[in-house]
Amino acid sequence: VQLQASGGGLVQAGGSLRLSCAASGRTFSAYAMGWFRQAPGQERKLVAAINWRGGGIYYAESVKGRFTISRDNAKNTGYLEMNSLKPEDTAVYYCAADDNVATVMSGRVDYWGQGTLVTVSS
Repeated sequence: VQLQASGGGLVQAGGSLRLSCAASGRTFSAYAMGWFRQAPGQERKLVAAINWRGGGIYYAESVKGRFTISRDNAKNTGYLEMNSLKPEDTAVYYCAADDNVATVMSGRVDYWGQGTLVTVSS
């Protein structure tokens, strides 16, 4: 499956963005997916994950209550709604997919999108 992330940009602290991850090539509904982020000089970290049905949702502690992961299998698209953004949310955000949510959460996934930059100004 090929993944295309979009929706990043520059936003002020407290603002919102919605990232999209468009899938093609294989049946998107067969895969769990997740969002990761990598800030400058840091390792890539898991932000949120969701299973193929839209359940089994996991959030990193740093984004709980502010970010919402979802998916629309009919549209072959996953989403990350980000609210109350903070400067520390600044990073390149990647979507990823694999057979099950446990594998996605491990980060050892087979399929990655290209990344979209989110910059939050203070």
